[in-house]
Amino acid sequence: MTSKIINMAERIRDEDDRLLETMFAASPIADDGFSALVVRRIRRKVMLRRLSLPLAALIGGAIAFKPLVALAGFAQQLFLQLPDELVASATESLPALQFVVTGGLLLLVAVMALNMIED
Repeated sequence: MTSKIINMAERIRDEDDRLLETMFAASPIADDGFSALVVRRIRRKVMLRRLSLPLAALIGGAIAFKPLVALAGFAQQLFLQLPDELVASATESLPALQFVVTGGLLLLVAVMALNMIED
């Protein structure tokens, strides 16, 4: 069943409604591909913005990897110079370095994936 309000609104058209119908019924203005060019440039900039931060993070991580490994080696040497009782209690509660690195990489991948899904 159709509503009477919608039918009445379709039947009653004033001067403004007729003017709007004629404006929107007109053929589009030829722009020789200008609109497509603008849309393409906007999309290119959006893709560049989406990829720039993850790419910068990967490049920064690659640059910082070697000093981070050196810092971890220094921390391990410093840790080995502590008394045996303190080392034994601390090593039981710390996870292995492999698990820490794997967890960090998984966190990075998850954040990047959520960022791309959100966009």
